[in-house]
Amino acid sequence: QQPIQSLQGKDEQPHVEILLRLYDEEGQVISPGQFIPVAERYGLISLIDRWVVETVVKNYTTFFGNQNTLVSINLSGASLSDDRFIDFIESLIRQSRIDPHYICFEITETAAISHLDQAKVFIRVMKEMGVKFALDDFGSGVSSFGYLRSLPVDYLKIDGGLVRNIVHESCDRAIVDLVNQVAHMMNMCTIAEFVEDDKTIEQLKRLDVDYAQGYAIGKIMKLEEDLIGRS
Repeated sequence: QQPIQSLQGKDEQPHVEILLRLYDEEGQVISPGQFIPVAERYGLISLIDRWVVETVVKNYTTFFGNQNTLVSINLSGASLSDDRFIDFIESLIRQSRIDPHYICFEITETAAISHLDQAKVFIRVMKEMGVKFALDDFGSGVSSFGYLRSLPVDYLKIDGGLVRNIVHESCDRAIVDLVNQVAHMMNMCTIAEFVEDDKTIEQLKRLDVDYAQGYAIGKIMKLEEDLIGRS
């Protein structure tokens, strides 16, 4: 997990993103950039999505106690287009004791565009249950403000490729400022990714960005491995 922190003092609710790592037979860590593309190629990514969501939901109290933590979980485009996945999530949440308001699904900009109709249906059904949504990596691909109007997400995550240079690059700073303003006009909160130093934090505060995530905010922390292994 990695924390997401308010920059404007608007919300003191703990907020974390769940991150996934895989261990090989020798105990070495395999990064998502290595195993996720393979899982997508062989049609296994939805199984991984199911495992992650089920693990978090069933062990929420053990992982986070009674802190009312908002937990962000990444979903693939394949899961968005799988009708059975909606039924799986609905059943899982209803059978658990977790408050749906403490779950936030993250979908990437690319996945949302590639599966736009399915994404709209999935978001609508989940939001009726109280689940929140974040649009991840905004600005990394063919960003279009137009389709944002049809995707009622709660958070817009500004891609780290734009964020990491805003102190020294006026062009990147202007783009982040524009994205932030448009998001606020649409009643979305913004989260800056890859925030790695105090100067970037101060610049984001001046731009009125809502939240930040990165090593300057908090490092990645392991969840209880023994518990995860039994899930």
